[in-house]
Amino acid sequence: QVQLVESGGGLVQPGGSLRLSCAASGKPYIMAWYRQPPGKQRELVARVTRGGNTAYADSVTGRFTISRDNVKNTVYLQKNSLKPEDTAVYYCYADLGPLAIWGQGTQVTVSS
Repeated sequence: QVQLVESGGGLVQPGGSLRLSCAASGKPYIMAWYRQPPGKQRELVARVTRGGNTAYADSVTGRFTISRDNVKNTVYLQKNSLKPEDTAVYYCYADLGPLAIWGQGTQVTVSS
């Protein structure tokens, strides 16, 4: 059974940095990070293909960087210049072709 294991959430002050990691037990074509702020719908933050092509939400462009290690089947989200509005549960997503799976979610809180 393919699984995603996330790590790296927590509390950080505004302007700070945090890195999320997500390891897949399979070989996803696309890996992505979504987030769900309190009281809002889940939204795409960034995604990366196996070939390294990336895409970002406008709200995080220039501050967040997504990358992946195809040997470890792990995706990373480096988040810099964090803002209170980045507070959310962050979910890892993996598209393996016939199957798409979600991680359990990790809480990120940006507050002083």
